[in-house]
Amino acid sequence: MKVDKDRQLVVLEEEFQNISPEELKMELPERQPRFVVYSYKYVHADGRVSYPLCFIFSSPVGCKPEQQMMYAGSKNRLVQTAELTKVFEIRTTDDLTEAWLKEKLSFFR
Repeated sequence: MKVDKDRQLVVLEEEFQNISPEELKMELPERQPRFVVYSYKYVHADGRVSYPLCFIFSSPVGCKPEQQMMYAGSKNRLVQTAELTKVFEIRTTDDLTEAWLKEKLSFFR
């Protein structure tokens, strides 16, 4: 999702099905912020499987300060409205890997 500056709204930019974290990072712009809601098949240490809905705020180093402020100001309201609990942030698209996501999700039981 991205922020439509003219309409002051968060809008769906693209939707993907069956995409890995590594494939997803190739779709994210390197110099523009984006919001991602990602459903991930997570296998717990005890063998249970869950499908957490993860909110990932991509706020790359080098994007315009006004863009960063617009996105940062919209983030909390979006997270609250969608009732998301797994909220993460990346500063470079290279950070978005399956290993990174598993590490972040390991803090939740």
